Amino acid sequence: MPTRTILPAWPKGVVIGALSLLLAACGTAPEQPGTGVAGRWAGRPIGSPPAPMPAIRQAILSSAIREWEFFGRQTVILRNTEESIPHVGAWEDDGGIYSSRVNAYWRAVGEPGLDGMDCQSPWSAAFISWIMKSAGVPESQFPPAIAHWVYLARSIEAASEPGRWFVPRRVADYSPRPGDLVCASRGASRSGIRDGDISASQLQGLSSHCDLVVSHSGRTLDVIGGNVRNSVSRTTLELDTQGRLQVVPRRPWFIILENRL
Repeated sequence: MPTRTILPAWPKGVVIGALSLLLAACGTAPEQPGTGVAGRWAGRPIGSPPAPMPAIRQAILSSAIREWEFFGRQTVILRNTEESIPHVGAWEDDGGIYSSRVNAYWRAVGEPGLDGMDCQSPWSAAFISWIMKSAGVPESQFPPAIAHWVYLARSIEAASEPGRWFVPRRVADYSPRPGDLVCASRGASRSGIRDGDISASQLQGLSSHCDLVVSHSGRTLDVIGGNVRNSVSRTTLELDTQGRLQVVPRRPWFIILENRL
């Protein structure tokens, strides 16, 4: 008759602790909105955060929402590979009032000769730059630029400095919150850039687009951006079950700028 080995009984607290360690080892969920610290980027630690400035964060959001309302509340929905525009607003070249508004964005980046009639000149970076300036964000924290890669590169270069307002985060491990910028590559550059510890030099001349996050609810994210379907549009994006951006053909997301205010 075979012998049976009787294992010693472990104290209840030891068993619970061991189970906790096993569960923790199964995987790490992305940081949820408003939690955690930025950690490291490209091998360097992210600098300590600034003092909270909720009034400036709110001014950024309010400014973007006002511009969206001014342009007639155009709404875009991106769901996997499908895009729909359930509500069409005013476009950049729909008369002088809108063309002049785009000119205000261009003036914020030192291009006073451009307006909404210059439809071949992408103005999404000028729009984001104008939003930041109008909300009182100093150029030392967010340099106005005619191309998104300029301020993205600066944010990466300065990420290890203490008190930076905007720092880079990886799409795969961070859940965006209102005030953040979500950025995707576009055009021919789509195949050459991926989510990860991108260096500032890798962004040189990159064609990209960034939107400002204005709302996060469940598995959807609402963002506002300029020059989106010829207008200032509010776009609804899908998130995965852990609150992360889902990379889709129309928006190959590669970086998030966290707003630490």
